[in-house]
Amino acid sequence: MIRDMNRALEMHNPNVCWKRRTYRLLNELTNRKTDLKNKSEEYKNKRNELNLEASKCATKRNDLNKRTKDLIDEAQQLKKQRDENNQQVSEAKLKRDELNEQANKVYAEIDKIRKDLNLGDGPSLKELKREIDRLEFKQQTEVLTPTSERELVDSIAKMTDELKRRKQQLEGSSELKSLLEKAQSLRDEAAVHHNKVKEYAEAAQQYHDKMIVIFKDADKVRAESDEAHKEFVKAQEAADEQHRLFIQSQKEIRELNKVIIGLKRKTKESKEESIREKTKKEAEEVYNQFKLGEKLNTEDLMLLQRSGLL
Repeated sequence: MIRDMNRALEMHNPNVCWKRRTYRLLNELTNRKTDLKNKSEEYKNKRNELNLEASKCATKRNDLNKRTKDLIDEAQQLKKQRDENNQQVSEAKLKRDELNEQANKVYAEIDKIRKDLNLGDGPSLKELKREIDRLEFKQQTEVLTPTSERELVDSIAKMTDELKRRKQQLEGSSELKSLLEKAQSLRDEAAVHHNKVKEYAEAAQQYHDKMIVIFKDADKVRAESDEAHKEFVKAQEAADEQHRLFIQSQKEIRELNKVIIGLKRKTKESKEESIREKTKKEAEEVYNQFKLGEKLNTEDLMLLQRSGLL
């Protein structure tokens, strides 16, 4: 009965209100901690996903950068080969022009000798022989009228006589013959270098065209690499933000833990103090009743013993 009366009095005790507020606060803090744990896990998972995405973007970017470097190296090699061929073109041109210049000097000497010998400026022996061969082939392969054939035969005879005459004149001038051979040799050698000029120029152009194509390919791959890098930066920044939120939530959880532990400790201490006060009051009430002559049961005796009144 005495204990029931004490319980009724607790409803008007300020400590009871404090306890309720404390329990309510602990419940709110615990719920907040649970929410933070859930969000923290979400931040961590999202961070890991974004880091994985960033890693994939970085791998793609690095592969594209390597491809770009390989293409540029290949283009640079083609540029080197182009430049080497252009250099050979210049050297071959120089040699060809030197030989032609030498041949022109020899031909100038030949012209002087021919004028001295009154040989005239007609076609060369080679040209005369080529024309005679052409006319003879025409005579043998084409159907001609008697008049046309007679005119053709006369032309062949005149050219043949001219060829013989000029050969005799040339054979009579060993100096002119030697100069003609020298000039022709120089022209032939110049022709060889001229062919080299064309050969090296064509090769240089081919290397140049290939180089341009590969440089364009490198530009395309570099653009893809730049885009992959942008995606990497975007994913990495997003991952960093999720990591920041994760760290912040972990910090808040630790701070909440400190507050919760502190409140629980105070609640426990308050509870123990309240129990002690309650026990003391109940014991005092029992003791007062005992002094008034009321009989005590075993539970009352144990209460007096715990409170130190007995």
